[in-house]
Amino acid sequence: MFRTHNCGELRMDHVNQSVSLSGWIQKIRDKGGMIWVDLRDRYGITQLIFEEGKSSPELLTEVQKLGREFVVKVSGTVIERLAKNPQIPTGEIEIKVKELVVLNPSKVPPFLIEDDTDGGEDLRMKYRYLDLRRQVVRKNLELRHKLNRATRNYLDDQGFIDVETPVLIKSTPEGARDFVVPSRMNPGEFYALPQSPQTFKQLLMVSGLDRYYQIVKCFRDEDLRADRQPEFTQIDCEMSFVEQSDVLNTFEGLVKHLFKEIKGVSLENFPLMSYADAMSSYGSDKPDTRFKMLIKDLTTASQGKGFNVFDQAEVVLGICVPGAANYSRKQIDALTDWVRRPQIGAKGMVYVKYLEEGYKSSVNKFYNIEDLASWAELTEASQGDLILILSGPKEPTLKAMGALRLELGRQLNLLDPDQFNPLWVVDFPLLEWDEDTQRYHAMHHPFTSPKVSDVELLEDQPGAVRANAYDLVINGVEIGGGSIRIHDRELQQTMFRHLGFSEAEAQAQFGFLMQAFEYGAPPHGGIAFGFDRLCSLFGGVDSIRDFIAFPKNNAGRDVMIDTPSTISTEQLEELKLSLK
Repeated sequence: MFRTHNCGELRMDHVNQSVSLSGWIQKIRDKGGMIWVDLRDRYGITQLIFEEGKSSPELLTEVQKLGREFVVKVSGTVIERLAKNPQIPTGEIEIKVKELVVLNPSKVPPFLIEDDTDGGEDLRMKYRYLDLRRQVVRKNLELRHKLNRATRNYLDDQGFIDVETPVLIKSTPEGARDFVVPSRMNPGEFYALPQSPQTFKQLLMVSGLDRYYQIVKCFRDEDLRADRQPEFTQIDCEMSFVEQSDVLNTFEGLVKHLFKEIKGVSLENFPLMSYADAMSSYGSDKPDTRFKMLIKDLTTASQGKGFNVFDQAEVVLGICVPGAANYSRKQIDALTDWVRRPQIGAKGMVYVKYLEEGYKSSVNKFYNIEDLASWAELTEASQGDLILILSGPKEPTLKAMGALRLELGRQLNLLDPDQFNPLWVVDFPLLEWDEDTQRYHAMHHPFTSPKVSDVELLEDQPGAVRANAYDLVINGVEIGGGSIRIHDRELQQTMFRHLGFSEAEAQAQFGFLMQAFEYGAPPHGGIAFGFDRLCSLFGGVDSIRDFIAFPKNNAGRDVMIDTPSTISTEQLEELKLSLK
């Protein structure tokens, strides 16, 4: 037997018991006549003790050969520690070792296998199997496991059935880029890896399965960032005979269940916010409502005074920064430089300080005290506050102001990590115009149903049609999104036409789905949650990589196994491919 107990479970109740442990050597402390060794496994750390005069000479010789990360088995007696360590669960006991067996020696690892490691991210990703030995990384995977299990328990109790859908599917032109897989048996033809199981889960509703879920791997060939990976995991769900409120109630219940089970947090009912209100007040369709600082429209109150920057702008927008009237010119200039960055795109920024002696502004020569007072009233500013103003085209200025709002929230420590503010964002536009392609694209996907009241606008005002869609946002992060689907062939054909598909193209790409709609498709809708993002939210970090066992880096590479990589000429020839 390699072990009777693990390295995290022994306590004072076990004193005088004979035990066996196996694990990795974490640390060795040789004090001359006494040697202490920390033995680590997945469950924790237990201290071993070897003492000159009490341990056999052979045993002491073996101990002196040990190095960090050696895999060993030890047998001995549990004794009470003289110098207790309250920082670890096993800190009251230690093992007086009688026998030690080296199961496998180890090279000196390239970084410390400790919570506060000296290894940079690239080095740790190259040796990810060593990084996973660190407690902080292992606990992230344990959290992921708990969320997975709690999700399945909830959905099982709600009558959902777990169904696997294909991984090799048909490539479609909408959405992000597909990863494609050549078919050896069908030269010149390709599969695609699924960006989501969207059409298959709709077909499962046509089949009568009624309530489906899957915790499923998805793939998108897109530019990466902290919350994106080329392969990621979704909690993918669909329901039949439902309206929007049914879906929201069911999956609000799931999120409440997860917070209660995993974090011990009870959430109130989630408010609904329209897309239009989210954009106008927060400058984002995923608003962080943990702090106010709402965007206010100053267009009417600021134009016609001879200040061309405002007079020529489509919108003039302001926010009140509470208690920031004492900002120095250097601080304000730094914020101005921040909004001028290409990622933000603002041309400049105007400020107004609401001081005890009155208003101080960067545009005093154009606006009098009454003008500035009206801005203070509109932005709900009080004495001691700072008003920041951006202007320009409506959509980019809203987004820039939204980004500035979040940056100020970070700088002013308004983003409480222990506060969770969920909400549903609803009534998205169904379609959005793309200047490059000069056509409409689906804001969500082509199978999203329009609001029933807006269907008649499809022909003459397609840009005004609202989608029967919804996103779940928590603390400014989109955790999930879905919609009520189109289940009528005629309406689906109309949607494809507005997206620029010819009838032949729609038939070639999605003929199987439209045909299925002719065989009694029920009304249905669903949602998909970003499982990796959910894990990072619960873990309190921004990067989803920390919650994936073997992630890719920002270039989409797995530096541990060195992929993507070339394949042999023979493989290329077999697939009828050429790099020429």
